Amino acid sequence: MPGCASENNGFDGGSPAYKRALISVIFINAAMFLVEMSAGFLGSSQALKADALDFAGDTATYALSLAVIGAALRTRATAALIKGASLGLMALFVLTTTIAAAFGDSIPAAPVMSGVGLMALAANVASVFILLRWRDGDSNVRSVWLCSRNDAIGNVGVIAAGGAVWLTGSFWPDLLVATLLASLFLKSSVSITSQALREINAATNRPAHLNSES
Repeated sequence: MPGCASENNGFDGGSPAYKRALISVIFINAAMFLVEMSAGFLGSSQALKADALDFAGDTATYALSLAVIGAALRTRATAALIKGASLGLMALFVLTTTIAAAFGDSIPAAPVMSGVGLMALAANVASVFILLRWRDGDSNVRSVWLCSRNDAIGNVGVIAAGGAVWLTGSFWPDLLVATLLASLFLKSSVSITSQALREINAATNRPAHLNSES
């Protein structure tokens, strides 16, 4: 789920280059959600489904990030709060479904897990490089970087889980990676929410004319 810029003076995303980069990453994430969720159901993999949900959440939250670029600091921070909450809910959903899957006996398709995991990793590495120069900023910009970083880490985990499933013939590596992904979502949720709350507090304590210029 990087460096953290000052909550008052961080880059707010207000440049044409950043907006173009963000639109590119939105399309990449939307496409990979469709691919990975389909593969998760076909391959009976909780880790792939968890990672696909991350792609879906990123698509929606990146679109929200794009929509509030140029808005007042409080508005941008509120958007980041929504993203932090969505990551927290995603973590709880993944944990719940993973616990339910632990009582089943379906063995994930290891080649599907690793193959699709490699595709997703390539997509996320591309996204990370597209966004690399804007990895610091306010909570709205930083949340985009954290989500992209989470995706790349998660893909490595899915690939490793596919190999472990193939070696052991067990579904436990898949469930373990899904749980670790949920923990990563939760950690990023706390980080994004904390910075957003600091920014909202800073905006509340600033003169109104300065907030409108932020």
